[in-house]
Amino acid sequence: MAGHIPEETIDEIRKSNDIVDVVGEYVQLKKQGRNYFGLCPFHGENTPSFSVSPDKQIFHCFGCGKGGNAITFLMELEGYEFLQAVKHLADKVGYQLPDEVTINQEVASPRNEEAQKILEAHQWLSKLYHHLLKHTKEGKEGLEYLLNRGFTEEMIDHFHLGYAPNSKDFVVRFLEKKGYHPQLMVKAGLLSSNESGDYSDRFRGRVIFPIRNHLGKTVAFGGRAIHDQEPKYLNSPETELFHKGRLLYNFDLARSAIRKQGAIILFEGYVDVISAFQAGVHNGVGTLGTSITEHQANLIRRYVEQAIICYDGDRPGIEASLKAARLLRKAGCTVKLARLPDGMDPDDYIKVNGAEKFQREVLGASDTYLAFIMRHLRKEYNLNLEGDRIAYVERVVKEVATLDHAIEREHYLKELANEFELSLDTLKQEVSEHRRRSGIPAKEAQRTRQSNVRSERIMENRLLPAFHNAERALIAYMLKNPQVADKVQAELGGGFNISEHQVIVTYLYAYFEEGNEPDVSHFVERLSEPDLKNLVIKLAMMPVHSEISEREINDYIRLIRAEQSDKMDIKSLEEEQKQAEQQNDPIKAAEIAMKIIQMRRQLRSSQ
Repeated sequence: MAGHIPEETIDEIRKSNDIVDVVGEYVQLKKQGRNYFGLCPFHGENTPSFSVSPDKQIFHCFGCGKGGNAITFLMELEGYEFLQAVKHLADKVGYQLPDEVTINQEVASPRNEEAQKILEAHQWLSKLYHHLLKHTKEGKEGLEYLLNRGFTEEMIDHFHLGYAPNSKDFVVRFLEKKGYHPQLMVKAGLLSSNESGDYSDRFRGRVIFPIRNHLGKTVAFGGRAIHDQEPKYLNSPETELFHKGRLLYNFDLARSAIRKQGAIILFEGYVDVISAFQAGVHNGVGTLGTSITEHQANLIRRYVEQAIICYDGDRPGIEASLKAARLLRKAGCTVKLARLPDGMDPDDYIKVNGAEKFQREVLGASDTYLAFIMRHLRKEYNLNLEGDRIAYVERVVKEVATLDHAIEREHYLKELANEFELSLDTLKQEVSEHRRRSGIPAKEAQRTRQSNVRSERIMENRLLPAFHNAERALIAYMLKNPQVADKVQAELGGGFNISEHQVIVTYLYAYFEEGNEPDVSHFVERLSEPDLKNLVIKLAMMPVHSEISEREINDYIRLIRAEQSDKMDIKSLEEEQKQAEQQNDPIKAAEIAMKIIQMRRQLRSSQ
């Protein structure tokens, strides 16, 4: 597939993109020594075992074993074809690909042609709705509505807000002229149809909020009625492109601010997100009016550790806040919850009290998870009644038991003990019992095992046979140094004992013979097998010295040859044993069998 673009071009595009920047758009990375570490986006974990090497321009997960370069990272995570990943990287650095590639390989996360047409139709409609809002008579009432709601022209442009004209067929005709069949557009959630087979704009007469995926492509719309239409808010239905539980509104625009500030603000809907942005809160995202999902919680944790939930101040908003908080904490986030006066949403509060007060007294004064729970539970119980006091304490103790840190648990237990004149030891016993019944100690032990994953990988190396470690170390040096590869090729050729190693060195010899410089990120593109790619990345990430002496190389080669020699000796003895059995000489066959057993024992002890 790479033949569609010259290999030198692909190599230039890859080298123009720092893998730390590419991966950093999906994972919160922290520098440790020469490499960067974060939570692996390919499997669930609470302790970072995912490593990115800026020197080698590769990534490797010590947990699940996945590895590769910037291109393979995008292919794995986004589901891109090879050329789609290359074009994505080219677009990032402003590299102009040949026209035929741009035309034939337009980036589209969904791979089929129908999904591509639906994606294109969304982009066209997003532009049309915005143009109608800003520059036509039909859009005037939509524009006035937004301005009266406090949205500035700048915000309208920034979020590309629009207006769908109150006409049944205007958008239908527009899409047909662009070559999109109405039936497909119904499937895309852009048009509606009735029993008579008539088509109409699903969002007609509404202000439009484009909903983009994390790459900035519009994949759905939210429509807000400005007259007496029902429902007041209307979102696109779920489609191949749009899954509410997998997207966060404004995530594409907020991502850099989230990373910069080290926190994310979670709102319920797009109006709150835009209003908060206008108030100076640029790291806000919305859950599109639905309760947060586990997928969204894991997505947030990959990017950032701290999350502040700012939902509506009414009872449903509080219940949704608590549910979101539990999911985010399960994903490994530190959670705070903002408090709004009962009946107010963030947009209302900002309009009444202003941006500064919202940032200071709502977001800045956010409660910790447990403080919010305790405040919420107090409203459910009459603490003047003994039964209610006991029930309240039991509920709080149960929540305290879920806290990870012992200091935090003790802090809240002391609060309870002092307020209700209870024994701190008794409360601690209750917490311990809750944690035991919930299996929390076992989960913590699992997290400890995960956190030790890197040291376990080192132990794995120690447990491997000596010849196996020798082959791994030799390949690690060969990947860095063509002179080492030349010497090994002359001495050993493809004579490695492990079949995967034989394949890798065969490719590596050819790679260097073509005059290529040592570049693991480039070399892995030669390998078609994902398992081989992952193994090469794993070997490239091995901690080896910058230089290797002639003596070390010879020692590694000696160990590899010794394994081959011993195996050949055993094979020869097995042939002799077979002949002795055929000649009906059981004594000689038994003597040979004993020799084979001894040789195998010696082999195991030397390993």
